[in-house]
Amino acid sequence: MPDFEVVQLPETDHPEVGDTAPDFTRPLVSEEYWTDTSLSELTAEGPVALVAFPMDGAFPATYVWNEIRDRGWGRGADDGAGSDGPTVVGLSISSPYEHKTFTAERGIDYRLFSDPGAGVAAEYGIEHDLDGMAGVTEHRPAVFLLDEERTVEYAWVASEWPDFPDYAEVEARIDDL
Repeated sequence: MPDFEVVQLPETDHPEVGDTAPDFTRPLVSEEYWTDTSLSELTAEGPVALVAFPMDGAFPATYVWNEIRDRGWGRGADDGAGSDGPTVVGLSISSPYEHKTFTAERGIDYRLFSDPGAGVAAEYGIEHDLDGMAGVTEHRPAVFLLDEERTVEYAWVASEWPDFPDYAEVEARIDDL
């Protein structure tokens, strides 16, 4: 038995395969700096894997990014256009400062969007209100594979807490991009 409670999450109204993913602009954090960047800037360079996750430091965030790092998904922060696979970026409520610490501590070579107000989570229908924390909303774990037009080619959104994507399935879909 896990020493935490598994909770069923309510239904979501998130982007589905064939939909156009909403565009947004948020600070995109790399190892060295951050800059306001839009999702459409990234998709203009090629396919994107957008990985939503809970706040940095929560065990699901660590687990998800350790898996992605160890599996070597797509292009990271230092990989240029023309490298194999989609550009992989994260999205959570954590601040740019927290993202810099998180990526350094975990050895993660991917850029992470900072969405402290969870506005993008709401726009994508993947917000998760934390029990017992009035006014604290974070991102429900989710993976969206997007083409150059921001068309959703694959979507997975957690249906319980905690929940993790089928990494092998996502990798197969990445190979199809």
